[in-house]
Amino acid sequence: MNNRTKKTKYFLPFILILMLILQTVCNKTPSKETNSQPKKSTASASSKESKKKTFNTLALKDIPINTSVKSIKNYLYEAEDSTLSGNVKSNKILKGYTGTGYVEGFQADNTDTCTFEIEIDESGAYDLNFRSASSDGGSKINFVALDGMNIGSISVEGKTFTDSKLNHIYIKKGKHTISVSKSWGYICLDSLSITSSKSLDKDTFHIASDLINPNATTRAKMLMKFLSDTYGKYVISGQYATLGLNSPEFQLIKEISGKVPAILGLDLIEYSPSRVAHGSTSYAINKAINFDKEGGIVTFCWHWNPPKEYLYNTDKIPWWKGFYKEGSSIDLEKIMNGEDKNGKDLLLKDIDAIAFQLKRLQSENIPILFRPLHEASGGWFWWGASGSEPYKQLWQLLYDRLTNYHKLNNLIWVWNGQDGDWYPGDNYVDIIAEDIYPGKNVTSTQSGKFNDALHYTKSHKLIALSENGFLPDPDSMFLDDARWSYFSTWSDEFILNTARDTSQQYISKEALKKVYNHDKVLTLDELPDLKNYPIN
Repeated sequence: MNNRTKKTKYFLPFILILMLILQTVCNKTPSKETNSQPKKSTASASSKESKKKTFNTLALKDIPINTSVKSIKNYLYEAEDSTLSGNVKSNKILKGYTGTGYVEGFQADNTDTCTFEIEIDESGAYDLNFRSASSDGGSKINFVALDGMNIGSISVEGKTFTDSKLNHIYIKKGKHTISVSKSWGYICLDSLSITSSKSLDKDTFHIASDLINPNATTRAKMLMKFLSDTYGKYVISGQYATLGLNSPEFQLIKEISGKVPAILGLDLIEYSPSRVAHGSTSYAINKAINFDKEGGIVTFCWHWNPPKEYLYNTDKIPWWKGFYKEGSSIDLEKIMNGEDKNGKDLLLKDIDAIAFQLKRLQSENIPILFRPLHEASGGWFWWGASGSEPYKQLWQLLYDRLTNYHKLNNLIWVWNGQDGDWYPGDNYVDIIAEDIYPGKNVTSTQSGKFNDALHYTKSHKLIALSENGFLPDPDSMFLDDARWSYFSTWSDEFILNTARDTSQQYISKEALKKVYNHDKVLTLDELPDLKNYPIN
């Protein structure tokens, strides 16, 4: 079962309990060492408390958008003249290239790269335009790194050379390297051109707090007002954790940073009727209720296992893999066009089952950042396997069923389709979000993806990092204006190892400490009273 989605069954290790007991004893018996420690803690707390006291005044003043560099002539670099490694080599077979050829052979992870050596005259934001083609015509995605640090990815489809852009990348004056390496591989890379970026619109971070549901609960309105007030000024911390506040993830973050995430991420997966039929149980709703009582924010995704009628449920394709496109026979296009006559009713029954769980939260007056049907454009989940049009119809059906039929007014709708062609419309989306997994120990802001999300619609929508397998550096976020509203780090190996210690595969202890103690990152103890937040 996929590590990111299987039901976690974590138990707090005995050693962690013992450490907590020893820590309590030490706190009751001060020594010279413990006498010095509270001074640091008090100073830190004082700084944070000061920020909380000025939350509605000084702390919420706009932070100016960084202006772009002056207009420059294109920096142009031919791939065949760059440094090639591994299997990458130059070729001339595919027509339409510039210069004296192009390069291909991106087949092996880490070793197959094309590295451009560049020199920038002025620090600022730049657009990187990679001219490339797919070796076999299919869609291809590959990594881009600046000075060895992953900054995003480029995609291309078709055997004709076309442009793939990473926009608004902050680059300091001087010499640098920009490299392309294999993710999916199999591209023909022709050239890299670099131009100055346009400054972001001055109103980019001025977001109206109105929700798409006119009957939204007061607490949902309060939460959205808080998100819009802090957008562009702070980043709200979040972590997915099946066991909630007392999970190994939260305990580890607190142990390392002294802080607790402000957002708890949970999954409705085990409430899917086809999983319940196989004995699955979940306490996610209870964990959400408990976290809300502590003053935190809750977000839910839904790895929707399709109705049992579509599951293969074989040794090779078991029932619990049903949410993947290869895990069932469900065909969303046939359901939406009526060819599958029973399909829509089966989907509605599933939606009704999830509505029952969401109503438990509404009865407790808990607002939810609701993120269903995520990562659709990737095509790896069944709801994205039939293309954008059936997906958009399903999104609208889901919204209508939950909002108008079930009268669920506590939901803030977070769209996570990851491609503008899959956007279901402004009347169905409150927040636009991205899921990003750029590799190990990445601290870049992935500003190219943030910039893409800004342009999925002409309307101003708040942009969030709804899943992340890395932690973006807060200083960089405010330098290159990739000011994600919040982040929600995924669980398992992205934060923990099998011994329930920090894995450090993807996020180092140093990065964890810096992010959670940064002045511009809000943690649970720094949230205002969201049950009484002013909405006017």
